[in-house]
Amino acid sequence: MLAKLFPRINARVVSLRILGPLLDQFVVDLHSRGYGALPIRLRVREAPRLEARLRRCGIRDIRQLSRDDLLAFAPRDAAADVYMAALVHSLVRFLDQRGLLKQRAATPAEQLLSAYSSHLQQVRGLAASTVVHHQRTASEFLSFLGFESGGGLRDLQPVRIEEFVRRLGERVGRESLQHTVAHLRSFLRFLEIRGEVPRGLQFSIDTPRVYRGERLPRSLPWETVTAFLKAIDRSTPMGRRDYAMFLLVATYGLRTSEIAALRLDDVEWRASRIRVRRPKTQSPLVLPLTDPVGAALLDYLRHARPSLPLREIFLRVRAPSGPLAPTAVTEAFQKWTRRGRLPIPYQGPHCLRHSLAVHLLRQGASLKAIGDLLGHRSAESTCVYLRLHVEDLRDAGLDLPAEVRS
Repeated sequence: MLAKLFPRINARVVSLRILGPLLDQFVVDLHSRGYGALPIRLRVREAPRLEARLRRCGIRDIRQLSRDDLLAFAPRDAAADVYMAALVHSLVRFLDQRGLLKQRAATPAEQLLSAYSSHLQQVRGLAASTVVHHQRTASEFLSFLGFESGGGLRDLQPVRIEEFVRRLGERVGRESLQHTVAHLRSFLRFLEIRGEVPRGLQFSIDTPRVYRGERLPRSLPWETVTAFLKAIDRSTPMGRRDYAMFLLVATYGLRTSEIAALRLDDVEWRASRIRVRRPKTQSPLVLPLTDPVGAALLDYLRHARPSLPLREIFLRVRAPSGPLAPTAVTEAFQKWTRRGRLPIPYQGPHCLRHSLAVHLLRQGASLKAIGDLLGHRSAESTCVYLRLHVEDLRDAGLDLPAEVRS
């Protein structure tokens, strides 16, 4: 394929001793990921320069390098050498998937974090996204202690834990810090079970006070939600995809992870139903497929979805092709908010869930029905979404007596 796409540079790059035998399959891989001819050519053109750098470092076979070793050849300032950086990162992904890179031995911290991840999944049954947050806190804590440099855990004292929490408190709010403290307590309990730390350390951390109902409601006026959906340009493939995604959020209150996890098999067209995988409760929810949602999905699937052998509904429009990540849903929300110049102070589509909950409550839906739709296990979780708005308080106010008004 390399000779077919780039006959002029083919002879020059195929003769490379280290990278040459890999480049044809590398080009095939890039093409299958949706890259166009020009981006592929600009990457391949940098191969002789990368080969020269490898040979100057004494590399004679790509299998001598680990993932981190090869990433070290990427320029520090990617903007100053765009296509060398692109070549290195694309090559790392290509080689890593095929097992052609040297496997680096896991560090003690990585081994401990891997064991902790298994504990969270197999013993505590936490969702994958929750495990990621726990691991991030645990990794940061080990780094703070200098675990890889010999910072031991067996003589860990509460004062060091408090110092770590205090540093975190300088850059995060009370609600985020409350979650982080919960993650840290979980990690300390795990270390105690393994006999790695003194007993009872998890009880030495004080959690910041967060009072129920202290924050203002995060819901938007339903007119703003409608204006947001209308602001999405549905004349482009990306606009069709994003409109279908956010109509799903506004209709069913889906999370970003649930949007990204939707598969073609989850839509039962004949039965007019859609099945939503709930990562937090680990139980699917079957909902009626409304006509507007069905029409938006059909419009996207017929006219905008890339023709790829993937079962996920929502795919990337730009290369590299593949399923959409939850973070991409958030980025799309921010983009359409900016373009529509809408008064939305929130950075993610989670506010649409809050808006739907309040909208349904005002339509007369019960608290239980709203909680079931949002995938909540307890009514207390649903109540967080239904904090009173200023307009609701005005409606609840009593008229002043006549003598006071006069």
